Amino acid sequence: MTSLDLTNNADTIDIGGILVSTIEYAGKISLVIFTAGCMLRCPYCHNPGIIEGGNRRKIGEIYNKINDSLDFIDSVVITGGEPLFQHTEVIKILKYCKSLGLSTKLDTNGYYPEKLENLLDLVNYVALDVKAPFKKYKKVIGVDIGNNVQKSIQVCLKSNAYLECRTTYVPGLLNPEDISDIAKNIECDVYTIQQFNNKTVLDEKLKVVESPSRKELFDIAESIKPYQNNIKVKTSEFGDEIIK
Repeated sequence: MTSLDLTNNADTIDIGGILVSTIEYAGKISLVIFTAGCMLRCPYCHNPGIIEGGNRRKIGEIYNKINDSLDFIDSVVITGGEPLFQHTEVIKILKYCKSLGLSTKLDTNGYYPEKLENLLDLVNYVALDVKAPFKKYKKVIGVDIGNNVQKSIQVCLKSNAYLECRTTYVPGLLNPEDISDIAKNIECDVYTIQQFNNKTVLDEKLKVVESPSRKELFDIAESIKPYQNNIKVKTSEFGDEIIK
């Protein structure tokens, strides 16, 4: 398809990177847009280089990138950073994606339930981080936003969007009982336990923390079956695996 020249669009957005992926949206080939900037400073953040910002790009350039990819993608994933940190600009990109008939997925930390609610009619799939038991957020990431995350889950459940809740299991910050606590207190279409990776982190002290083994994550997943109908484990070795 021939690209439209949309680079004159004066609106801009802070971008951390753009790539094509077959794993960010299950069953689809996606253009993944990493928006820069985040209000949180999670010690195990795997994208610390874009927390403070990225490259300022015209939104028209992003539209053109989407156009250039239309022959081989069927979806767009907006991740971060925290996409809702640039809420207005993200809405424009989502509207453009929907005008082209693309499926859309949004990754969010749940900090902004009201902003999330405002754009859910443009999103097919939400991946929402549940970083800790709601009452333990302050201890784990330094900010008490458990109530915000609970509200974000509720607004997603009222929408037509598919909701994945996901927790990165960081030994020392979380324990198996914390995962059970989370599983008992959330409702979602699928709950994913993600393997912590110490290669890129915000807090250098976590580089000496070993990644949990696949078996450890599977054992935790088995233990929460009474509380969640659909559970996945995500590891660097095997990707997403459904717990049956």
